Amino acid sequence: MKSLPKIVAFGDSLTAGLGLRAAESYPSLLQKKLEADGYGYEVVNAGVSGDTSAGGLRRLDWALEGDVRFLILELGANDLLRGQPVSEMKKNLGEIIERAQARGVIVLLAGMYAPTNSGMEYQREVQQAFQTLAGEHQVTLIPFFLDRVAGIEPLNQADGIHPNTEGTKIVADTVYQSLRPLLDREKQSSEKK
Repeated sequence: MKSLPKIVAFGDSLTAGLGLRAAESYPSLLQKKLEADGYGYEVVNAGVSGDTSAGGLRRLDWALEGDVRFLILELGANDLLRGQPVSEMKKNLGEIIERAQARGVIVLLAGMYAPTNSGMEYQREVQQAFQTLAGEHQVTLIPFFLDRVAGIEPLNQADGIHPNTEGTKIVADTVYQSLRPLLDREKQSSEKK
């Protein structure tokens, strides 16, 4: 049987599905959505709990092996929780995007917000970093990966950071809304060939 082209969900514990069963992680839910809508892709969960943008950069080549068509890039939250310079995170994410694009991989960038206790200036800097990256590299940006989930107690685990099963369903919807137009565009361009 011919193997399917891959969509790599590349990120930290939010992608890995910390505290959830494997079938409840957002990449698993995304796989089900794709299958239900007739898209022929294999979603690979390349989430590593605790990973930073620098860690992601170090393991990128391994994640891009095989017929990878899309990379959903969800990194930066751990950089922000550790208060690392936004410029470092931005540089690492930029390099990940460039290396993926050099292989012809379409990147979907998942934006993060800084923790509310990190100060207005840092929060603004973080938001601008993701917007700037998306513009500079011409990639689609999910403005906020945890949209409609962050800070909503019934949608998160006890730590208040990681979505629970209900929250993860919303995350998968958020990702799918941004991914689907890219899949359709890819499909149209391959049909023209």
